[in-house]
Amino acid sequence: MECIFCKIIKKEVPADIEYEDQKIVAFRDIKPRAPIHILIVPKEHRIKSAADISEEDLLLVGKLILVAKKIAEKKGLIKDGYRLTFNVGPNAGAVILDHIHLHLLGGGKLGPEA
Repeated sequence: MECIFCKIIKKEVPADIEYEDQKIVAFRDIKPRAPIHILIVPKEHRIKSAADISEEDLLLVGKLILVAKKIAEKKGLIKDGYRLTFNVGPNAGAVILDHIHLHLLGGGKLGPEA
């Protein structure tokens, strides 16, 4: 069974896309925890979570962070700040457990639970 992210990548499920290239897609979270909450997702469904990152994944993980920075710049978040988060496992708040993704949160003062 394909995950929801794979369905979004294939355009089988609609999403509010903020960024897309050959390797990455970024879209608004459907249950935002901040005024701006964007998920940055590799198109390839290979890495389950940050706990599964290996040496061969460093370029892709770096690209996730660079894309987050570009989106933050575009959204005007650089001056006031933003948060980048990988949630690893359900106790950390992860809902999608089998397709790595980076959360970009900003647009206001972020508390500890964002």
